[in-house]
Parts: sequence; C-alpha cells; structure tokens
Amino acid sequence: MSHIVHDLIARGDARVVAAPAEAPVRHQVESDRNFGLPTALYGATVAGYLGFLLVVGSAFAGPALAIPMAIFVVFIVAGFGVPAIWTRLAGNASEPQTIGEFAARGIMTATGRLAARDATIQVLILPVLLVVWGLAVAVIAAVVA
Repeated sequence: MSHIVHDLIARGDARVVAAPAEAPVRHQVESDRNFGLPTALYGATVAGYLGFLLVVGSAFAGPALAIPMAIFVVFIVAGFGVPAIWTRLAGNASEPQTIGEFAARGIMTATGRLAARDATIQVLILPVLLVVWGLAVAVIAAVVA
C-alpha cells in the first residue's frame, strides 16, 4: 500500500497537505460501559441465581453447606456488583435503557436487533431454569426421604 502511495507522490499525482490545526482528538475506544439492558433485567437475573441458592440451601440445610453457599452468594454478588460499579465509573456518559425504551426499541446484538420479549427470554432463561431445577431436586429429595 505504501509503495503505491510513494509512486503517486513521485509522479506528482498525489497531493500532500498538512493536517488541520483544530482537529479534535478522537479516541479509538469509546468509553461506553453500559450493557444496554434495563437494570430490572439484571436484578431479575441476580434474584433467579440467589433464589436457586435459597431453594437448594433450604432443602439440604446443614452445617457443612453453610460455607459453600456463602461462597456462592459472594461470587454472584461480585459477578454482578463489579460490572454495576464499572458502569458508573467516570467518563461513562451512557445510561441503561428504561423499561419503556427497551420495550419500544429492543436491543442490538451481534446477530441483529432483538425485540424486548426475545432479549428478556434469552437473559432470564438460565436463572429461571435453575430455580425450576432446584425446586425439582428439592421435591425429589423430600419425596425420597
């Protein structure tokens, strides 16, 4: 590529100009740290994961399970708390969508735009299935015991 440019300059076909003096500085990386979804969806996801731990912890309560459950709770809170703090760092001008904006516009993903209903299903499918699975395991354990 540079060989072609040098040839154009040598032939006199290219014009070299100076950069404008008042060119604004543009950073390559934008500081948008927002994930685009409403905060309520993140809260529902955390509630689903913690609900699973509550169901399983209640069904199989014992002294040996206290420390692992506490560790799981810390991991879930940290896994969602650190990104929540990250979105509030200085230099992040974006705000999460409100529920109304999310319902009207949906969200853009790598594979295209998703409607709010489809995005909500994708976000909440795992936490809901975990809660259902925890309830099923608790019921089976109660019936067998």
